[in-house]
Amino acid sequence: MDWGMKNRISRILKPETGKTVMLAVDHGYFQGPTTGLKNVGKTIAPLLPYADALMLTRGILRTQVPAETDIPIILRMSGGSSVLFDDLSDEEIQVTVEEAIRLNASAITCSAFVGGANQRSTLTGLAKLVNEGERYGIPVLAVTAVGKDMVRDSRYLGLASRICAELGAHMVKTYYCEGFKKVTSSVPVPVVIAGGKKTPEKDALIKARAAIDEGAVGVDMGRNIFQSDSPVGMIKAVRAIVHEGVSVDEAYKIYQGEKRSKAAKSRKKK
Repeated sequence: MDWGMKNRISRILKPETGKTVMLAVDHGYFQGPTTGLKNVGKTIAPLLPYADALMLTRGILRTQVPAETDIPIILRMSGGSSVLFDDLSDEEIQVTVEEAIRLNASAITCSAFVGGANQRSTLTGLAKLVNEGERYGIPVLAVTAVGKDMVRDSRYLGLASRICAELGAHMVKTYYCEGFKKVTSSVPVPVVIAGGKKTPEKDALIKARAAIDEGAVGVDMGRNIFQSDSPVGMIKAVRAIVHEGVSVDEAYKIYQGEKRSKAAKSRKKK
């Protein structure tokens, strides 16, 4: 691994802890104006100081993130389907690595639908993206996307994550599951978990704590942060779990404290 590759990874996985808190806001590439992301710029502005990296599409990066923002970018490279169709696995690589370089991306990412109808094309796309990334020193984050008929258990997620690593992905994003240690122990590259659908704040913190304890190097969380009633409180709480090793209860107090502070400021304005 050359210097440029190592340097880009070190911007995402913080050297002090070897861990990361990624903020995922790339949902619109297949969901359109997702709840909480109708005005992406307004949503992410107060969250950027607490995120180690930002995962998004080139369109949102160009239009919603100020160019002077000093945050590592994980650029979504794949797309081609939408929620209007049943098969979300029908994706292709749609962004060139040259474009990622122009946008100063620290990493590039695509989905791999292992076990789906488009398994071959998405895995081939991942392999080609790794080839291009290696050429320019840009790491690739593989996303183990799960079709509606796939069970999110350690056997399947371990299989999908290992295949992505075998194809050369430098990091893997997958879902948390029971027996998650079996997944992380069989994947020879850093693993981050997807935040998934919105859940109660404490449940999301429990999942983050468990994932770190079982070998994940961080989280790539979106809806459980920007759809929270206190997004800043939630990202602060997740950050405390990932980088400071605090307990779920301690993290939840951070979230609650920020929520109360926000409510107090709102009352003063009235």
